Amino acid sequence: MLRTVASRFLSSLAAVLGASIVAFAFLRVLPSNPARLILGQFATQQAINEQIKAMGLDQPLWVQYWRYITAFLRGDWGFAYSVGQPVTTAIGSRLGASTELGLYAFFGALFFAVLAALLATYRRRPIVDGVVRGASSLGLGIPPFWFGLIVLLLFSQTFPILPGPEGRLSPGVSPPPTITHLYTVDALLNGQFGTFWDALRHLILPALTLGLAAFGFLVRLLRANLLDVSREQFLTVARSKGVDRWRVHLRHALPNAFLPTLTAGGLVLAQLLAGSVLVEYVFDWPGVGALVVDSTLRHDYAVVETFVLLSAIAYVVVNIVVDVLYVVIDPRVRHETA
Repeated sequence: MLRTVASRFLSSLAAVLGASIVAFAFLRVLPSNPARLILGQFATQQAINEQIKAMGLDQPLWVQYWRYITAFLRGDWGFAYSVGQPVTTAIGSRLGASTELGLYAFFGALFFAVLAALLATYRRRPIVDGVVRGASSLGLGIPPFWFGLIVLLLFSQTFPILPGPEGRLSPGVSPPPTITHLYTVDALLNGQFGTFWDALRHLILPALTLGLAAFGFLVRLLRANLLDVSREQFLTVARSKGVDRWRVHLRHALPNAFLPTLTAGGLVLAQLLAGSVLVEYVFDWPGVGALVVDSTLRHDYAVVETFVLLSAIAYVVVNIVVDVLYVVIDPRVRHETA
């Protein structure tokens, strides 16, 4: 187990460093002058030169990268000139919104993917299987921003049963005292059930929009794995012993088919936690995505570099956790790594 974790950690560390180098180099070759963007179009050349020197942009690239990565490790993520805040404050104030949206989108997509895949492969009813395959194709084929506009028009305008693009809470509703930065969790921990319900209602449409593609991918993968496992002899043996067909399908086929889905689910979760720019824009969701887009347009290096590095770290952490769970769940893998 420890050897597996150590091996994954070293390979993941190389991936994080590679992502940081790519992001750093890409931003530096863009045809722009961050100093002029900070000081404005009427700034003198002398002021611009002084700002370039103050930002360290006159140094060789390897020196700039070394300062950037060492400062990041010390917790100094720089200053976000586009919003006039330290990067830690700018990203930290929005990270909870993106994390909460990503978690709800993922677990919602995973729940309905497992349910749909079980129904599609149980007794192989053509109509049910066709509906599930159609839903998966729909989820993978519809652009999220377009689907977001459709559900907003349908459930917020035509049938006003859910909130529109108001952010995380309705106007006049105060956020709960901060514990986890997740409004639904914090509201429950503080006993504010009205705030919890309001925050949950605001999450339904953006989480549905963000999780639709994840649902389409996961249900297609799990359905294929369930069909493969259903041909295994141990299931035939279990049914021949008189075990109920649904119980065999649920307790024996699903755990074996779920292992490959677990690995793919880790990648999906990391992607959703990184946020979705278009979905956040459609629903006016105060997440990290909008901040990163604005910072990219303004060539605010510190914000974009920090976001890329944090996203890479999120991918690494989630995949290490998935690899460890794989070893714990599957005795065959545990035997191979022993």
